[in-house]
Amino acid sequence: MTMTQSPQSRQRAAYDYLLQRWRTSVDAPAEQRWRYLEAAHVVGQNRLGLHWRAHWQMLRFARQLGDAPEARGQWARLGLTLVGHLVRRLPQGNIGRASVPALRPMVPSVAVRACITEAMQATQPPGTPGAQEMSQIDL
Repeated sequence: MTMTQSPQSRQRAAYDYLLQRWRTSVDAPAEQRWRYLEAAHVVGQNRLGLHWRAHWQMLRFARQLGDAPEARGQWARLGLTLVGHLVRRLPQGNIGRASVPALRPMVPSVAVRACITEAMQATQPPGTPGAQEMSQIDL
């Protein structure tokens, strides 16, 4: 990463970091793993490809856990993702889970915000402004 890294590049780096943490946390409790996916959803929500990928990973994880209601909710959200981007109506901060209203803006939990801050700090180039400023972009 360079000192002139764009906000979109930093966003993508943090998003990728969160998905990597999710992939490598196979021995962690499911709720911790969900936090990584929720945080990735919040970080990538304003970019169609990242948003779609977050819901796809949530669907896969729900199916892996045998959570049929969550899986059904993720199928619905995959359809809503494209529509939301087309009409430019994306509820900022929404964690993307089936247990929350799909169109409700939210302030993510402290745990999800901590995951986002961790990702921003882990992916920022040395000598750049703090991750806290970046974590406010989508919250």
